[in-house]
Amino acid sequence: MKYLLRNDQMRAADMATQRKGVSGETLMKRGGEALAYEVMAACDLVMRSRDVLFVCGTGNNGGDGYVAARLMMERGYNVSVYALEGDPSSDNAREKERYKGPYVRRFDVAKVIVDCIFGTGLSREVLDHYRYAIEAINHSGAYVVSCDIPSGLNGDNGMALGVAVKADRTVCIAGLKLGYYLHDGLDLCGEIAFKDIGIELTEFTALLAENSDVAKFFLQRPRNNHKGNFGTACIWGGQSYPGAATLAFSAAMMTGVGYVKFALEDRSPDAYAPAYPQIIYTKEPDMNAQALAFGMGTGVSDKTKDELKYLLSNYTGKLIIDADGVKMIAEMGLDILKDTKAKILLTPHLQEFSTLSGHSIDEIRSNPTKIVYGFARMCGVSVILKSSSAVISNGQRTIICSRGDSALAKAGSGDMLAGYICGLAARGLDLVDAAMCAHYLFGVAAEFAAQEFTAYCCTSKDLMNNIPKAIKSLFEGKRKSLTL
Repeated sequence: MKYLLRNDQMRAADMATQRKGVSGETLMKRGGEALAYEVMAACDLVMRSRDVLFVCGTGNNGGDGYVAARLMMERGYNVSVYALEGDPSSDNAREKERYKGPYVRRFDVAKVIVDCIFGTGLSREVLDHYRYAIEAINHSGAYVVSCDIPSGLNGDNGMALGVAVKADRTVCIAGLKLGYYLHDGLDLCGEIAFKDIGIELTEFTALLAENSDVAKFFLQRPRNNHKGNFGTACIWGGQSYPGAATLAFSAAMMTGVGYVKFALEDRSPDAYAPAYPQIIYTKEPDMNAQALAFGMGTGVSDKTKDELKYLLSNYTGKLIIDADGVKMIAEMGLDILKDTKAKILLTPHLQEFSTLSGHSIDEIRSNPTKIVYGFARMCGVSVILKSSSAVISNGQRTIICSRGDSALAKAGSGDMLAGYICGLAARGLDLVDAAMCAHYLFGVAAEFAAQEFTAYCCTSKDLMNNIPKAIKSLFEGKRKSLTL
């Protein structure tokens, strides 16, 4: 996993490095060199052009740009700079003085534009000549490389501050920023190239899920095995919307779990069994199952609230509370979570989490990692906040899953995700790891499905059909084999 940092953590690491004797001038030189390398690659390999325009602001981000511009001039590239007006920082002024190349007041002079306007510390709305410059970059048709972060993007929460550069490539200097992987950052950063310039990172806010983090839970299984070794998952839902439970248990079957049970209560299995003969249909939930998912399509009623209370009081395994179950918790109050015997994962989307936590949607979007972490710690539960990226926390560790596609933005995706988490948890994964793996794999499956069918035309069936492909992709280029 990679560390993700807030702006204040990045600044603290920068200052700590300087206190150890590495000057700000040296760090800026390293940052400019790293930026120049990536811009030269864009010129030579992507655009086949040696004409490049640096758009430099007045802060240290602009200073990195002047360093890179000077280095590229020395290598024979046709460099020009669009300098924004304002009082420069001391480091910026020094590097601007060293740059001896031409200045321009146009944006149509190069096929490669380097965005060095703002760094990660921006927290105000972009206005005036800065807004003009960003909009001109976005309308230029050039290949855009952003230094450290697309200008106008909040580095802590990934929100565009009125307007932001849409980069083809972002050159990350020293530490990965939270904002790359949240909200607008997913659409604005393009490819991210990480560059280590010798800043020692000592604090971080969250971890970024990667292939290797998920792959370790899908290694080859010994042949000398039987289904009893791989756990039992139970789905209890569908009282009001049967399709939701069907999606959940069909997803659970693809996790490698040994048994999947479906609690029907007073319903007949006749409508399900022909299509899903592998499912074990029971009248009551299996209280001995290693994991149980509740809330998908249950509806909210006195009866279903009593069912949830029963689980919270008596079930001792891993309990995934989804959809209507989350709404019931919000209505009954958070105190109901205090005396439970189960290990709980709540799976809200933004609106559900707003109702559950008491924070507005804008507050949550502005600081999702802090609020999810704090809520999980306060309530003693695990949470997966479902949005364009997932924020997962148990109040001890926080993980961001950024894989995915808008193909997931359709009814039924959450039901399948809850079922898949349940299956993985029954297999033995703790709830945070199960949520991470499930969201990651559904994200990759959505990417594959969207490539084939477009995000508009993907259905839940298309997502499920691509889960095996998503798992196999974890091992591309590796010799480890896989048995589902």
